Amino acid sequence: MQRVKHNWLNLTLAHTALIAYTIIALFPVVVILVNSFKTRKAIFREPLALPNSETFSLVGYETVLKQGDYFGYFQNSLIVTVGSLFFILLFGAMAAFALSEYRFRGNTLMGLYLAIGIMIPIRLGTVAILQFMVAAGLVNTLTALILVYTASGLPLSVFILSEFMRQVSADLKDAGRIDGLSEYRIFFQLVLPLVRPALATVAVFNMIPIWNDLWFPLILAPGEDTKTLTLGSQVFIGQFVTDWNAVLSGLSLAILPVMILYVIFSKQLIRGITSGAVK
Repeated sequence: MQRVKHNWLNLTLAHTALIAYTIIALFPVVVILVNSFKTRKAIFREPLALPNSETFSLVGYETVLKQGDYFGYFQNSLIVTVGSLFFILLFGAMAAFALSEYRFRGNTLMGLYLAIGIMIPIRLGTVAILQFMVAAGLVNTLTALILVYTASGLPLSVFILSEFMRQVSADLKDAGRIDGLSEYRIFFQLVLPLVRPALATVAVFNMIPIWNDLWFPLILAPGEDTKTLTLGSQVFIGQFVTDWNAVLSGLSLAILPVMILYVIFSKQLIRGITSGAVK
């Protein structure tokens, strides 16, 4: 009875902490969404108040949709984010499988070499990256952004996935080999389905920085046809005047895809983070 009461108390505290964390995390998002439907004066006079008949305004959304190619920016961000995540998960999972499954000379050193990318920010090599993209003729292309984000996301991907793949039963893989499965079929049909929580964790950790990044789109793809959503929203921010209605409206529209993808991956994300922590 005492143990049941203790578990119930822990569950209640966990739920309370989760609710409090959700409120704190969503508060800035709610403030942005609420103010995007208000007039400029109302944004500064009563930033926490809900819009009413006097303060309600859609001028920000009208400005965003009329000025610039917002849907083009949105499409570019979606292509870059989805493409980068695809290659990060594919190549990261393949490298992690090789490091965790096969024993060869230099295995540990190779893992440490790949992990160095977690400690060294890729932005330190911006000049060299720009020179390489210019020489390859990839400036002002979405391919350049996908390559950079893939390279920056692979170290963390390999580090996380290799730990999960070491936990996959060796008997299961040996049974597949006995049945005549190739190493590729073992990887795609047996191993990957078992590490889906880890894949979702890697996807979420890389998705948000890629979607919100301004540095590399500004350096590598500043052209009108290749602007991402974050870079395209900077048109409303000036040195002396900032259109806050348009900025808040653009941010509100930019938040929606990330929230949708987060909801899709959230179940697997929580399972991946807590894997092995609760017995």
